[in-house]
Amino acid sequence: MTTLPPIIKEAPAEGTHRILLTVSYDGTNYAGWQLQENAVAVQQRLEEALEKLIHTPIRITGASRTDAGVHALGQRVHFDTVSRIPADKYPFALNTCLPPDIRVLEGRDVPGDFHARFDAKGKRYTYRIHNAPHASAIYRNITAHVPYKLDVDLMRHSLPDLLGTHDFAAFQASGGTAKTTIRTISDIRLDQDGDLLTLTVFGNAFLYNMVRIIAGTMLDIGMGRIAPDAFQKALETRDRLALGVTAPASGLELTRVYYEDELSQAGFSARM
Repeated sequence: MTTLPPIIKEAPAEGTHRILLTVSYDGTNYAGWQLQENAVAVQQRLEEALEKLIHTPIRITGASRTDAGVHALGQRVHFDTVSRIPADKYPFALNTCLPPDIRVLEGRDVPGDFHARFDAKGKRYTYRIHNAPHASAIYRNITAHVPYKLDVDLMRHSLPDLLGTHDFAAFQASGGTAKTTIRTISDIRLDQDGDLLTLTVFGNAFLYNMVRIIAGTMLDIGMGRIAPDAFQKALETRDRLALGVTAPASGLELTRVYYEDELSQAGFSARM
């Protein structure tokens, strides 16, 4: 396994304290989480709301850089402030300043050396598929629509090959900057409720577009476009061409980011 250099966390400025927020958003109308020069990002809207509330510019740090069109139920962000607003009051105050497709769900005080990204111990992603002949007017922004018949059992049986610690080099889209491609998936499952399929993945960390590549490959297996052992072959060969397409962003949700004191909430995190 690659040995990484130690992580250097920025220290809070003197006189400030650090706040951790849990944020939910519909990513449809945004160019992703991270600030963009020529487009509106979720981070921009949240920083604007904080500046309006605290009357000073605030720079926030997110746990995950979700792409354009990707949603979040439990993005986590930290920031430093001299404001005396109690941490648990930030959701009430910020939600009056934010657009309706962004909501702050929780706020709490954290130590000054806490880091939303580097201290994360696990992440849960959800990918939703609407498998029906016609697209849904209701689910169109939060699912990937697949009009073709899927072999759900075959899709489900392909997923255990991903469990455990592997080199997931084949599961990273071009543009990824990870220093190592070793990752651990401790649980992955596919549930069906009528026309809705829900893929849930829990792991210690994820590569750029990793979950969307898993979802797209699973769908290609379900449509008979590639062999059911595609995941196993990709892990062995580290060849991106062994896998299927990258599934659309609309179906992906960052469901939760977990820290050390929250791992018991993950349900199946004990196998990590």
